[in-house]
Amino acid sequence: MMKTLMVILYLIAIVLANVITASNDPIVWGKLIVPMGTFLIGATFILRDMVQNAIGRKWTYAAIAAAMVLSAASSYALGDTLWITAASALTFLCSETADTEIYTRLRLPMSLKVLYSGIVGGVLDSVIFVVIGLSPLGAGFLPWSLVGYAVAGQIALKLAMQGIGALAVHYVPQTRSPSYKA
Repeated sequence: MMKTLMVILYLIAIVLANVITASNDPIVWGKLIVPMGTFLIGATFILRDMVQNAIGRKWTYAAIAAAMVLSAASSYALGDTLWITAASALTFLCSETADTEIYTRLRLPMSLKVLYSGIVGGVLDSVIFVVIGLSPLGAGFLPWSLVGYAVAGQIALKLAMQGIGALAVHYVPQTRSPSYKA
């Protein structure tokens, strides 16, 4: 039951991030630009790590595939262009795979695995999506002069989310060991 709940939470967070991004203007902090869904994207890397603990690496890839399809479908249903939808799917595949593989290979306490794998996943997610999806190379929503600010804003927030998540994992007592080793 807990395994299923973890996967469902992960999938809901992915779709909810798309809905929140589509229905809200981005936050502008000085020159940094951050879509509202970024708050949840940072959390999805932590949820993905927990999914892997619950169901193992092999089945985590099935969850990632399902999440990628749901992400693309919800993005398109919310009115995103085909270019944005494809960029979102490619970004998702790259960042979640990196998170999974780094998390798997690290032989550290779980909190550090969550932190390090999430940092890499978050940076990849930010750079790939902004450059391929939003820049003049992609849909052209952002001029090149703002691309760096959009990437930096997303990375800053995702790093903060990973730090909070890692602290939570470190300080919340684990009542039992995961079913599968990472």
